[in-house]
Amino acid sequence: MKLTLRVWRQKNSRSRGEFEEYQLDDVSEGSSFLEMLDILSEDLISKGQQPVAFDHDCREGICGSCSMTINGIAHGPEKATTACQLHMRHFNDGQLITIEPFRAKPFPVVKDLVVDRSPLDHIIQAGGFITARVGSAVEANSLPIAKQTADYAMDAAACIGCGACVAACPNASAMLFTSAKVSHMNSLPQGQAEKHRRTLAMVTTMDGAGFGGCTNIGECEAVCPKSISLDMIAQLNRDYTTATVKNFFQPVL
Repeated sequence: MKLTLRVWRQKNSRSRGEFEEYQLDDVSEGSSFLEMLDILSEDLISKGQQPVAFDHDCREGICGSCSMTINGIAHGPEKATTACQLHMRHFNDGQLITIEPFRAKPFPVVKDLVVDRSPLDHIIQAGGFITARVGSAVEANSLPIAKQTADYAMDAAACIGCGACVAACPNASAMLFTSAKVSHMNSLPQGQAEKHRRTLAMVTTMDGAGFGGCTNIGECEAVCPKSISLDMIAQLNRDYTTATVKNFFQPVL
């Protein structure tokens, strides 16, 4: 395959960025998108130029590090697929591919396609824990959990925190991410002790980080590589309303 790549290049968060075009020849249809970027970087290094900086780790669609926007879509055109699991067979020979970092105020550009997504970590740190003894593993059957509840918690836990929902949302809202993390913990018996405190703390941290409000546009669900449902946001809204009322009468924060 022959490709024309229009890649965002930016030295750091303080410098002005711009798109630069590169030509690649003989790209295998079987290679992944990140392998294609590796080929581009190797070509640039051989010419004495700076390689394209981008985040990656597992390259198995698990860690969420490969956050980038491809032809205007977070993680690219394939539904429920991370950028590292996107393969070049989904593109056409001679196609122009535009690659840029996630665009959101809380995600400042570090370099090229790398953005600082630490505000998502701060949301988790605000309430992503439970009250439980440390030590050996607890007997699995000591705390029975209904299958429906377990399935719901697992669906929420599937979120890999990549930030695609934020990048796709016109408001740069982190509600899908936050709702998945809150719903995961709040739905299980182990998370009940901190339920109201967790909900208030994580939403407060989310708002404080500068993320926008949710207006139920649905772009977040459409680009989520793990297909997290908008139902999680509805659950968070219910939990937040309940926690706010209870906090009024008996402060939990």
